[in-house]
Amino acid sequence: MLAKKRGALTIQRIKDLCAHGCITSDNILDDGQIQPASLDLRLSRKCWQISASFLPGKNKTVDQKLSILSTKEIDIEEGKLLERGCIYIVELQEKLELPKDMSCIANAKSSTGRLDVLTRLITDNSNCFDRISSGYKGKLYVEIAPISFSIIIKSGITLNQLRFHYHQNILSDVELNTLNQNISIVEEKSQIDNGVTISVDLRVKGSKPVGYKAKKGAPAINLSKLNYHNVEDYWERVMTKDGSMILEPGAFYILRSREYIVIPPHLAAEMVPYEVKMGEFRVHYAGFFDPGFGAEMTSAKEKSKAVLEIRCHETPFILEDKQVIGKLIYETLTEVPIEVYGKKIRSNYQGQDLKLSKHFTC
Repeated sequence: MLAKKRGALTIQRIKDLCAHGCITSDNILDDGQIQPASLDLRLSRKCWQISASFLPGKNKTVDQKLSILSTKEIDIEEGKLLERGCIYIVELQEKLELPKDMSCIANAKSSTGRLDVLTRLITDNSNCFDRISSGYKGKLYVEIAPISFSIIIKSGITLNQLRFHYHQNILSDVELNTLNQNISIVEEKSQIDNGVTISVDLRVKGSKPVGYKAKKGAPAINLSKLNYHNVEDYWERVMTKDGSMILEPGAFYILRSREYIVIPPHLAAEMVPYEVKMGEFRVHYAGFFDPGFGAEMTSAKEKSKAVLEIRCHETPFILEDKQVIGKLIYETLTEVPIEVYGKKIRSNYQGQDLKLSKHFTC
């Protein structure tokens, strides 16, 4: 029997799920696929281009919907181009047979969000994206919608990830204040407000940009090639004079937080929009922060900021330095993981400041 402790499951408990047949796949899980508090999900070779996004709804399978909405079936075993502005469904290699009291939340991986690729997990009989109900048994699918850039993908690539819960236990402000007294997670107590508020950093530092804006008409990005693509082919550097910038409707930006982010080893976190009424823009398409993120740094130069993936919607919007645009929700784990995010497991974004995805040359 699996131990049932409240909170998000850690790497050792996710391995237990695999051992007990709750997570299965036709292929053995890759090294590094199980993260400190999440599971990376691999693309299979089965891909469909569809005419519109969908949810299957109660008592309907994804296959049934695909038989109606699919316009083209694609084999991505050796790599295929997914065009920006189009929508695709890919079956994932992993399948689930969850215990009746275990549920999951999905999210895009950090690198996926930084490429402006919208990914949403879909399951059979579901009325919502990125949520897997307790006791679910069946296949997993991911909807992929490249927005700024066309992408080249192939089977085995991981674009999104799962976090498992017996019961999600989010820290209250009282608990966050107590945590802050023991482990400094905020610079100002006022940041603790139904979570930890995060603001944007638009301060000019010499000739360095404050952010990046996705270029139109850029070539496709091959997701199998890391540290490969030329930044200048895909991104405009964003500079400011007075600590403010205008977000253009439909444009996609990479910015950074003013705050350094600290996720202690016994906790995990998720970034969510601070307040929809603040403005018509979205922040952070890839929201999971694993235990240990930013926690092993010892100097200001090594500390970790949050990278913000921002898209403005209907109207231009002025964004100012120090403006609060996001919030970190901290949650407990079932136990301290045997591995945490950081240099030891070669995590890509530990110690980051303003940083594009790992697919671009430094």
